Parts: sequence; structure tokens; C-alpha cells
Amino acid sequence: MTDILYTEPEERTALREAVRKLAGSYGHEYIVAQARKGEKTTELWRDMGKHGYLGVSLPEEHGGGGGGIADLAAVLEEAAAAGAPLLLMVVSPAICGTVIARYGTDAQKARWIPGIADGTFTMAFAITEPDAGSNSHNIITTASPDGDGFVLNGRKTYISGVDEADAVLVVSRMADARTGNLKPALFVVPTDSPGFEAQTIAMDFAAPEKQFNLFLDDVHVPQDALVGDEDAGLMQLFAGLNPERIMGAAFSIGMARYALEKAVAYAKERTVWRDKPIGTHQGIAHPLAKVKIELEQAKLLQQKAAALYDAGDDIGAGEFANMAKYAAGELACNATDVAVHTHGGNGLASEYGLGNMLVAARLGRIAPVSREMILNFVAMHSLGLPKSY
Repeated sequence: MTDILYTEPEERTALREAVRKLAGSYGHEYIVAQARKGEKTTELWRDMGKHGYLGVSLPEEHGGGGGGIADLAAVLEEAAAAGAPLLLMVVSPAICGTVIARYGTDAQKARWIPGIADGTFTMAFAITEPDAGSNSHNIITTASPDGDGFVLNGRKTYISGVDEADAVLVVSRMADARTGNLKPALFVVPTDSPGFEAQTIAMDFAAPEKQFNLFLDDVHVPQDALVGDEDAGLMQLFAGLNPERIMGAAFSIGMARYALEKAVAYAKERTVWRDKPIGTHQGIAHPLAKVKIELEQAKLLQQKAAALYDAGDDIGAGEFANMAKYAAGELACNATDVAVHTHGGNGLASEYGLGNMLVAARLGRIAPVSREMILNFVAMHSLGLPKSY
């Protein structure tokens, strides 16, 4: 019984080992170098796609691996643990690929999924708006029927990797439903569409993936750009948001593993008192042990969320995906802070590669959903408390 509940399948264990080997051949130094030069991680992305790792959760009949979100999360976690995380894995295969696989027509699946799976076609995801923030019901990006298609107008903000994307899956509402509860309509918009403009948002941490403001001014898309039903409601959106939270948790867990591994190695080697390594002292050892416990807790939540999602329990998956994302975000912040502190002044030296991670880890508390909104969700849906917002 223990083996069934707590041991991953042999195939996923082998997948983890293979990904860690490939990502480790690039390593943290590659990511840092690309970020400092203002360049992308295209080489690693294409290499991961060529080996089938980007598409492990997508349908086999369209070039994917036929696995589940648990497999894709394992890929991202191992890449991050090897120092080479790929943020767009959260977006292109996990959100966009999943939504298209579940709600797209056969023609849409055949058109977009093979490229998403092998890394030759990348799709960004646009939901956040300047005046909506965490309240997606305030989205005002609209789609109006126009002849043989639709015209989109609106703004989006903090959209990742638009400069690397061939298209963006844009969350909008139909023009005749600008108020009331959101019934999202999802459109695939090529990034070279007339009227589509992306502006870079300057950020205070270095990463190969950039953030963008998007402006959609009378952007025309054909009828077959609509994924799913324009009246399908929130379920087609949640098909992508639950994987987003699961993958966000995997990203943070992998980052925490990388930071913890670096800190433990340093604590074993660094000697300043009585010829004993600093890891001998409880002031160093206990914070590291605490991070290890938090790491295992977050991993269990993330694995349960993924298992529920892959079993088709979208409601149960939503609860645990939010919990996992919360726990992993806290973990990443704690782990990077402890790792820096373990290194002392060296923790902020470029040579050790931890300083920039302090800011990057903080993202896990904010995006793709803030920890406060997760606490609201758990209070309402897990504990049955009255809605507070």
C-alpha cells in the first residue's frame, strides 16, 4: 500500500533522471548568461522538445507523450532543480496545450498541439488586465462577431514570453457580456496580427523570459481562432488554470531544491570555527532541516493535486492545486533566504548564483495567483466560511 501511495511510477522516475541530466548539461550558468545578454533559452527549449519532454502530457495522436500533468510537472521540477527552469512550460504546454487538447476541435488540435509538444510552436497566455488584477470577473477585453470571425479589443498586463511566442491564447468576454459573471471566450491570436502590440515591462530581476503589456486594437481573428464554446463558461478556463497552479508549484519546488542543495553543500565544506564545517552548528543545520520538511510537504500537495487532475476530478484538483501553489511559493522564498544566509556574504556574490533567486522566488507568492486569493479560496471552499471579497 505504501508503494502505491507514495512511490512514483518507474516511468516517471526515469523521466526525472533523463530531464535532470539534460537540463543539468546546460545548468544555472547557462540561464544566467542568457539573461545577462538579454537572450532566450531557445536552445534548451528546443532540446527539451526534441526529446519529447515538453509534450509529455499532451495526446499521443498529436505528437505528445500521452501522460498526465503529473509527468509535465516532474519535467519542470527537475529542470528547475538542475538550475535551468523554463517558465514557459507553465504557459505553452500546460495551459494552452491542455485547453486546446480538452476543448479544441480536431482541426485545432492537429494544427497547434504537435508544435507545442515538440517546442517548435510556442503559445503565451493572456488573462491579467491592468484594471482587473486578481478579479478576472472585471476583464473588459472583448470579442465582437465580425463577418467570418471576431474583432478583439482590450489590454493585458504581465504576460510572459510574448517575444518568444508564435501566438497568444487570449481570455476575453463577448462584447454583449461586458458586465456580470465572466463567461470567458478564448482566442488564439498570432503575435504578428495587425493591431496586436507588445511592450516590455522593465523588471528588477534578471530572467530570460520577459514580461509584457499587450494592446489589442481591432485585432481580427478567424472563426476557428475561438477555442471551445463562447458560452462554455469557466470550466474551459479552469482546464488551464489548475495545471497552471500545479506547474507553478513544481517551478517553485524545483527552485527550492536547487537552493537547498547549494546551501547544504556549502554548509558541509565551509569551515571557520575549530576546523569543523558550519553545518555542524544548529544555527545553520536547523533552518536547512526546516526547509527540507517544508519541501516534502509542498511536494506531497503538488503530487496530490496532479493526481486528482489526471483522474478527472477538476473540483478536487482545484482545491489542492491552490494549496500546493501556496505551499511551494512559501517554500521557495524560505529556501532561497536560508541558502543565502548559509553562504553569508557569499550568498549575494554572483559566483554563487543565489542573489537573483531571492527576487525570482518571491514571484511564487504573487503569480499566477496571490497567496491572499488562495487563502480566500481555501477559507470559502475548504472551510465553508462566508465569502470575504
